[in-house]
Amino acid sequence: MTRCTLANSYQNFLRLCGVIWKLVVNYFPKYTLNPQSDPQSVVGPTERLPISSTTGIALQHVLAMFGSTVVGPLLMGFSPNTALLFSGIGTLIFYVCTGGKVPSYVGSSFAFIGVVNSATGFVYVPGGPGNQHIGLASGGILICGVCYLAIAIVVMLVGSRWLEVLMPPVVTGAVVITIGLSLSGSAIIQASTTGFDAWMALLTVVIVCLVTTYAPGPLRRLPVLIGGLTSYLVYLFFGLGGIGPGIDFSLLSNSKWIGIPPTARPVFDGSAITLIAPVAIILAAENIGHIKAVGAMTESSLDKFLGRAFLGDSLATILAASFGSIGTTTYAENIGVMSITRIFSTLTFVIAAFVAIILGILPIFGAFIQTIPPGVFGGLSVVLFGIVGITGIRMWIGNQIDFQKSRNLLTAGVTIVVGIGMAGGHVVQWGVVKFDGIGCATLTAIVLYQLLRDDWGEMLTKLWNKITKKNTTSDKISTNDTITPNPFDDNTSIEPLEVPSTIVGDENNQNSSSVVCLETHF
Repeated sequence: MTRCTLANSYQNFLRLCGVIWKLVVNYFPKYTLNPQSDPQSVVGPTERLPISSTTGIALQHVLAMFGSTVVGPLLMGFSPNTALLFSGIGTLIFYVCTGGKVPSYVGSSFAFIGVVNSATGFVYVPGGPGNQHIGLASGGILICGVCYLAIAIVVMLVGSRWLEVLMPPVVTGAVVITIGLSLSGSAIIQASTTGFDAWMALLTVVIVCLVTTYAPGPLRRLPVLIGGLTSYLVYLFFGLGGIGPGIDFSLLSNSKWIGIPPTARPVFDGSAITLIAPVAIILAAENIGHIKAVGAMTESSLDKFLGRAFLGDSLATILAASFGSIGTTTYAENIGVMSITRIFSTLTFVIAAFVAIILGILPIFGAFIQTIPPGVFGGLSVVLFGIVGITGIRMWIGNQIDFQKSRNLLTAGVTIVVGIGMAGGHVVQWGVVKFDGIGCATLTAIVLYQLLRDDWGEMLTKLWNKITKKNTTSDKISTNDTITPNPFDDNTSIEPLEVPSTIVGDENNQNSSSVVCLETHF
């Protein structure tokens, strides 16, 4: 009897393993080969190229994300190796959460720069010491990731329409402008370290702009990498000739080739948390814009994956913060690569993720990044922060925001003045609760716009009608014993969002669209 029972238990266990394996296999794409014999043909997310071509495209994605993924952590005093490692791991997490059906790379978010530096008091000095309060920043970023996770769960359960009311384009545009312009001071400080550095910063800006405008298609997506590398070489050659301060390579001699990047344990402080946690709203807005952009390019709506995309990005942010790295976001640079190549295969991002992980465990690579001189770094920062600010204006234009309406005019104007006026370390504090310029600007924009709305009556009427209709439908459903859709089912659409990154600007523009990105934007 015992042997028979054990045999039955073993068979049941094997059946269970078989069922689980089948579910896992069916969850991820079964990539079909697409040789792309016609360069104008589209390679879909669940298709793939031959291995050699897939690897080549993956390396191009690595180059596209490289500039922002490295510049972001340096400006906050974090290790670029750690950021690269967790950008790769985060991309794999995003792939798993979306079932390999949403092509995207996850990298360092610029939205954290201002709040992290305010919380830790860090000021970037090229070649100088890193941030001594990484644990403090990581605690705030981790809580931000948890808030983002809560948003993901709500979106997966009830849809994303509530974000449309909370963050319309005029609100998000004003916040994005504030983020870009509030960082401009640090860019100028770096660029003006010495007279020679100022000229090198100018050269860097010119090269980046020329590459962005005139370079061939594939190279046009690498302006930060090409501009930074070219200016670095010029700076090096001038230094060797006795012109300018030169580049100090002493860090390279003390670095290992292979090793685990530095990590830090999160420290939870109320002031740092309140400064950093509101960034979760910006991360959600970024992700919405990117999901809509990719969906438009593939001519296939990805709205049903929005909650799962939030889930992947939030888990990547939580994991990165748990080990002393910065929060992540989906990258527009890689969307640009896809728009040129017309290759949307998610398999390329798996390979790109593993390449980033390998770079992350090469300490000598991080030491080389630390040798970037202030003039070159300042020039790159001028371009990056300028593009971030102008992106907010592009959102207004793309959504046709009417500034003749007082609520739009006042919301945008007051938000920008509050955010820029508080740049440079000014904070508002109530006990342990602190808000820097970006946090105050975000709250100001959200609250002020809602106070000035003149369509609350119409919105409440629609909400009541919708609730009443749902109750009637629910009675019918209970009679027919209909099963509630599973939010993880790929065939289920959960309140698809009609507006990409930032939702509704005014009542005359309910279905406008915009794309939010706080990275390179080329």
